[in-house]
Amino acid sequence: MSLRLNLSMDIEAVAVDKDFSTKERLNGLSPLNGVDPKKARFPSCIVWSPLPVVSWLAPYIGHVGICREDGAVLDFAGSNFVNIDNFAYGAVARYLQLDREQVQQTLTHTCKQSYKHAEQGTAISWDDALHSSMQHFSHKYYNLFTCNCHSFVANCLNQLAYKGSVQWNMLNTAALILWKGQW
Repeated sequence: MSLRLNLSMDIEAVAVDKDFSTKERLNGLSPLNGVDPKKARFPSCIVWSPLPVVSWLAPYIGHVGICREDGAVLDFAGSNFVNIDNFAYGAVARYLQLDREQVQQTLTHTCKQSYKHAEQGTAISWDDALHSSMQHFSHKYYNLFTCNCHSFVANCLNQLAYKGSVQWNMLNTAALILWKGQW
């Protein structure tokens, strides 16, 4: 239960959604809707889909994206182009919902890599970090080996300082979704 002050200055008890934990309330996180593959909604997830022919030959290779808190998929699909809610290679085949409590508030936390947070800028929310990465990648040229969908997701994770790290790259991003993702 939380307390709310009404206009007559009486204290009134208000029921709070049981799924919305006390820890989330203290961290200022709003509750997320659940994952809904039928509606292509994957709140705060990394998503993966196979690439035609390539994934048949090497099943670990695929296309990745990251999702906003409302579940819309964002993916770097080509030079100067970030898709919003239109995953480039079809339906999501694998997803991993990320723990938003593992996101560091870059405005307030300190660590050994704080200089990198300053270089990358500070995000005030999940969606703000993703928007910042979208702006950055909307001016980038696609390169299969150095600037691709995996590097876009890694950049988003770095903006979020996910798990306290700004060392996310194409390889550990791919490993994360392949080893921990759900079908």
